[in-house]
Amino acid sequence: MVQQLPAHPEKKGEIVEELRRRGIGFTLTNGIRSVVATKSGNDALLRRTLEEAERRRLNPTAFSLPPEAEGRDLLEKTREATLAANGSMPDFVVKQQIGRSYARGNTRNWIPSDRLTVAVSYRESAGEQYKLLLVNGLPTGDDEQAGNSYERLGGTSSTGEFVSMLAALFSEASQARFKMIDTDLLRGRRTIVYEFEVKKPHSKQSIKAGKDQSIIVGYRGRVWIDREVNRVLRLEDIATEIPEDFPVSAATSTIDYDWVEIDGLQHLLPSRAEVVLTARRGEQAVQTRNEIRFRNYQKYGSKVTIIEEDDPPPPSTEP
Repeated sequence: MVQQLPAHPEKKGEIVEELRRRGIGFTLTNGIRSVVATKSGNDALLRRTLEEAERRRLNPTAFSLPPEAEGRDLLEKTREATLAANGSMPDFVVKQQIGRSYARGNTRNWIPSDRLTVAVSYRESAGEQYKLLLVNGLPTGDDEQAGNSYERLGGTSSTGEFVSMLAALFSEASQARFKMIDTDLLRGRRTIVYEFEVKKPHSKQSIKAGKDQSIIVGYRGRVWIDREVNRVLRLEDIATEIPEDFPVSAATSTIDYDWVEIDGLQHLLPSRAEVVLTARRGEQAVQTRNEIRFRNYQKYGSKVTIIEEDDPPPPSTEP
């Protein structure tokens, strides 16, 4: 079936489901990996599903899906832990380093646009606030006017990667529907992968186009839940129910969470994220991408330094 993918990319979902259901009965060699990558356009979902099928072949006990009851229990414990953590989240500041790029059409051939450094503060009473510090390594020179966001620069901006997305997903108001679909090994941690969907009437997720246009959308995606500590290590979401006449036709994001220390205590917070939007420009589509790194979490009231780190941008966080 993989051989058919170049002519029939719509068969990818069928192949993924077969791999999850039947697994593989052969050794996954580098040659097979190369063929699958070539035929699928190096599709991330197919690659991860194939690797997990190989782990399941080698160790069926450790990498098989648990019974449905156990899966529901893990999900409920994760919901409780996530909402409890949201309620006890300390006020903090963190530095975002953002690499922005664009691609013509749907090619994903990314062309760098700029590099931003943004100070983000979180307070329970005020939510998340954003202040632009650097553009391409240079201070903005207008600290007082930088305000709470970097939207004034134009291009793609992204908010909500912190507390709001996970809390909204697991809140009763979202009426999210979850389905346990697979196991995975993420950064050395054994996880269960769940698909989810939130319909537009119950969603708080929004997409902005320019300064004046904003809509509420539905969304669906996947979460990777650590089997041992009942916490989300990765969140992937895709916007749904976008009106056809809205300038943005597609929006996806992936957020990786990791443990950080703030004021002597451990908290699970974003370590990196990727946001991709597709916009309509006349008859042509244009894609924009933000690759975001989160650095130096500190207690609220600490000053965020504006020295830009020179380490290279991270690889794509696509699962």
